[in-house]
Amino acid sequence: MTKSNLDLVNECDSFPYPSSLEYNTLISTLYTLLWTSPDSTETPIGYLPSPILTHLARVPTALKGELSVSRARRTISCFEQPTEKERSAAVAAVCAHWRAHKTFAVLSGWRNELYPVYGPANALLFSIERSASPLFGVITYGVHLTAYTVAPGCSFGMKIWVPRRARTKQTYPGLLDNTVAGGMATGEEPLACVVREAAEEASLPEEVVRAGVQAKGTVTYCLLRDERAGGETGLVQPECEFVFDLELPGDVVPRPSDGEVEEFYLWTVEEVQSAMAAGEFKPNCSLVVLDFFIRHSILTKENEPDYEDIKKRIHRELEFPGLHRV
Repeated sequence: MTKSNLDLVNECDSFPYPSSLEYNTLISTLYTLLWTSPDSTETPIGYLPSPILTHLARVPTALKGELSVSRARRTISCFEQPTEKERSAAVAAVCAHWRAHKTFAVLSGWRNELYPVYGPANALLFSIERSASPLFGVITYGVHLTAYTVAPGCSFGMKIWVPRRARTKQTYPGLLDNTVAGGMATGEEPLACVVREAAEEASLPEEVVRAGVQAKGTVTYCLLRDERAGGETGLVQPECEFVFDLELPGDVVPRPSDGEVEEFYLWTVEEVQSAMAAGEFKPNCSLVVLDFFIRHSILTKENEPDYEDIKKRIHRELEFPGLHRV
């Protein structure tokens, strides 16, 4: 079935919006993870489905520290040790405990990569193993780069480099992706991350990337994970992607490097649109392409009836603190 651009947005930004009936129904099944500041102010930082809380409560206190649960408010407080180092150690101990006991299938994709979790004033509260972040519903951050070449005679004067994800990947195997994409580790800046990922995934030289890359803001959304994401379904995954454009000279060709990409295609805008409509792109990558199309006047009010809704939805206001509010 052919998917509209709004269908593609709905598929990725799938967490219901506040005030909707769907939101009220879903939120009644979740617990909000709180951070309590020294002045006793409580700040939401994540969402946990009830089964995750059940397993968290079973983790020995010696590993996780104190856990406070309000069934009436459907809130929990945990990982509130005095220092970031102690909090990160507690989170690591919980995740390692679950991994050792094979508690959650999502942890079979253990990456040994740490993602940051932020609190008020974007202070780093703790770091968490990448594969475990959806269990706590915290915001994660990444970079997505769209590389293109000038192509006179083609629509909009360009062709776009599109990779196919390796079919061996745990998440979204075999789907199409943005030219370069990856997660931002604790302490990593967006530009440094995109330069690193460009070399690792696409064999693009650092000097080429740094000379031509352009930061173009962010794309934000909130995903309810399905089976294609790997592991448990229904986990909440709010994300902020820092997006970049890169015009590549005709003699610079992205090539697979680290095994995460099978091959790269150089496609016209129409070929990209056709693949998106066929559902061949990883969901969040479709949003990044839509953002690229809007910024390059490929998608406009004149040719897209849902233009305003799409534009708003791919820049969703996320409920928790973090770098997206800088």
